[in-house]
Amino acid sequence: MDAVILAAGQGTRLRPLTEDKPKGMVEVAGKPILTHCFEQLLALGAEELYVVVGYKKQAIIDYYEDEFEGVPITYTHQREQNGLAKALLTVEEHVDDDFMLLLGDNIFEANLCDVITRQREDRADAAFLVEEVPWEEASRYGVCDTNKYGEITEVVEKPEDPPSNLVMTGFYTLTPAIFHACHLVQPSNRGEYEISDAIDLLLHSGRTIDAIRMDGWRVDVGYPEDRDEAEQRLQEDAVPAEGGSVDEDSASVAQSGSE
Repeated sequence: MDAVILAAGQGTRLRPLTEDKPKGMVEVAGKPILTHCFEQLLALGAEELYVVVGYKKQAIIDYYEDEFEGVPITYTHQREQNGLAKALLTVEEHVDDDFMLLLGDNIFEANLCDVITRQREDRADAAFLVEEVPWEEASRYGVCDTNKYGEITEVVEKPEDPPSNLVMTGFYTLTPAIFHACHLVQPSNRGEYEISDAIDLLLHSGRTIDAIRMDGWRVDVGYPEDRDEAEQRLQEDAVPAEGGSVDEDSASVAQSGSE
């Protein structure tokens, strides 16, 4: 399965860290956020990486060039940062099968592999990793509502009155049907082409989308303090329990989010 990574944004909330570099090149625990993303996707079996770049894109292209640990990288350019649906459309001509989608400002130590497994079962058209957050924080995210079977029934971007406290985390598996939906999306109240609106169009067309509850943690690196939190969590995970040790095999499993 190929992987798409969205990394075109300016990262204005991360300034001053992003004054001279794109958000994906901000270092967390000694390496760029995108390196964490790529490592995780390779552990999940990514066969090719499609990276959507924009703001200060050359810094990313010069750093990674055309491959990461032997896996080919193809870059596409989002000329105007006007929403994730538009960003995703830049890879449409390259992707013709099920694929992983990762927002390139997230660091995970979680069960991403469960999302891949669900997609391969062919029971659902898409699967998303979702997380419960405090109700008062839900309006900051894309909020999902689900039925008793764990299927997503509605997605609303940053609602004033959230239908649930279950939010999208930034990791998805999708079919190419998402591209047609992205073409139909209209600008939101924020003036952006929201991926949540494209997902809602899929739902209204009868597609089945499963919600996989997150087991672990993730940090959306949107502010400088988020970078510090991600570093702390990674350092804590790297420290073995008292009297124990960390070997290479267990470290690899932890990185992939599997058990």
